[in-house]
Amino acid sequence: MRVVVAGGGNVGTYIATDLAASGHEVLVLEQSVAAVERARATGEHAGVEFEVADACELSALTAVSLETADVVAAVTGDDEDNLVISLLAKQEFGVPRVIARVNHPKNEWLFNQTWGVDVSVSTPHLLTALVEEAVTVGTLVRLLQFEGGKARLVEVTLADDSPAAAATVVDLGLPRDCTVVAIVRDDHLVVPRGDTLLLAGDEVLVLVTPDAEAAVRQAFVGG
Repeated sequence: MRVVVAGGGNVGTYIATDLAASGHEVLVLEQSVAAVERARATGEHAGVEFEVADACELSALTAVSLETADVVAAVTGDDEDNLVISLLAKQEFGVPRVIARVNHPKNEWLFNQTWGVDVSVSTPHLLTALVEEAVTVGTLVRLLQFEGGKARLVEVTLADDSPAAAATVVDLGLPRDCTVVAIVRDDHLVVPRGDTLLLAGDEVLVLVTPDAEAAVRQAFVGG
């Protein structure tokens, strides 16, 4: 897989190095000459190619043959730049998968398919969700969103009085546009099937569309 990472800061270089170690072809675009020279000099980014380029410029993206990329990750420290990069990658080069970093949580609503973003990652919102997930029982918590919000990964820890406790997955009558993807029970992962029995205290992960979220909340949390 060919991955182009726009932004050669700490986040971008870490992602690039991790992906290269997994055998992917990775190119990092960074407009700071000094940052690129430092990254090259450290020798810590084996397999990663660095290019001095402004990823917001169409000519720069053309020069690196962005149309051959399987994934573009726009992870600069500027939300406006990340949106421009995403839009160019999707509309001008037809990149199949565009992932964008959200730096300011108030800008998250912009990061959707209108701007070419398939998946947005807002670190503050993710940390909030993980804190809620760790301390909240009996509440549906949104962890991640995909495809511009068309799909969400939600989590709920079943309370003792949850309607789902002591029921099987198939008995819940969940909508077709949601899927129970995993259950964590006593620190062990359970891969759910239709006849899997749910118990109080289970952490249940569900992939759901916005339209089905209310039904999922009713099934696991109640009224």
